[in-house]
Amino acid sequence: MDTASGRANAPSGQESSLRSAPPASATASVQPPRKPRRRGQLAVDLTLLAVVGALLVAAVFAAWGVIERQFYSPAAFVERYVELLADGRAADALAVPGVAVSSAELEAAGLPPTASDALLRSAALAPISDIRVVSQEQDADITRVTIDYRARGYDGRTTFAVERDGAIGLAPTWRFATSPLAVMNLAVTGSMRFDMNGFEVDKRQVSPEGVDADPLAPVSLLVFSPGLYSVSVDTAISSTPGVAVLSDSPFRAIPVSVQAQPTEEFLTVVQEKVEEFLSACATQQVLQPTACPFGFFVQDRIDSLPTWSIVQQPEVAVEPDGADWSILPAEAVAHIEVKIRSLFDGRVRSVSEDIPFIVKGKISVRPDGTASIVVTGPDTT
Repeated sequence: MDTASGRANAPSGQESSLRSAPPASATASVQPPRKPRRRGQLAVDLTLLAVVGALLVAAVFAAWGVIERQFYSPAAFVERYVELLADGRAADALAVPGVAVSSAELEAAGLPPTASDALLRSAALAPISDIRVVSQEQDADITRVTIDYRARGYDGRTTFAVERDGAIGLAPTWRFATSPLAVMNLAVTGSMRFDMNGFEVDKRQVSPEGVDADPLAPVSLLVFSPGLYSVSVDTAISSTPGVAVLSDSPFRAIPVSVQAQPTEEFLTVVQEKVEEFLSACATQQVLQPTACPFGFFVQDRIDSLPTWSIVQQPEVAVEPDGADWSILPAEAVAHIEVKIRSLFDGRVRSVSEDIPFIVKGKISVRPDGTASIVVTGPDTT
């Protein structure tokens, strides 16, 4: 057939081309028609994104609020200051803004401008525990923060005045509007030395008058608030059971008075020294022993050397006299044996008589802690 012959007579190159052409259905890519997005669905998506964004912003602000309350609020500022005192870090507490004060600020507040800072050190701090913020109140530009605490077993509460002191980035900074320091006006009689929470202080070291310090004048000492300060005297001469003072009112004066009592050892030594002194007086064979509190008066002439003895020693008692001590007047009795010749008729009579007398004296305490005892009579100055 022509048709067959035509296929038979076709050139070989054309036939090859016809065999290699793939079917049209194998090379065509069929895409389904895209559905148009509905406008309502887009609005829902945008709303969800806005809600999520708002929640994230709220979470950030809430987290910042928590961080600010815990670390950058006035309450947190006060709590850190008290924790420094609780940790015994006096130097760091003193460096907190608004704590340190000048003499001019003390004077303006009616406090002694020469108050010593000897107690603003770790060695003079007492333990503080159970620190808890109980309130934070706004008063114009001042925030008043009140805390509770325990100071060596004593419950305390202190209110601090805090004000804004700038910012570091987004974080606010604070300072004490009123210094939390206070001034203890301490009067100690019977000793120039005393202990404050175990830290030894000498009045002459903290007084503006130095070595000329008046033993009876109170010394002014800056102290931290809050703080418990136990004042005591514990020397070989005098001692006290101790007086505990809670400093819980910032920038106020705290009057404290401590009277030391003589130790038993001191009284024993004074008793012995007085007895030795009177016994030495009794060795003088004269009617009026020199610098002694007893004697015998006659208008006639003695016919023998007098012989003295102490038949009753005084019972010594002392009391504070500034930094020194006074021996309180005490009764004693001396006995004299002497022969007296009458100037009128020359007769000799024997005298054997008890002579009552009064003993008193002064005890001066030297800077090295030793004492000088001077025994006198009632009319001796």
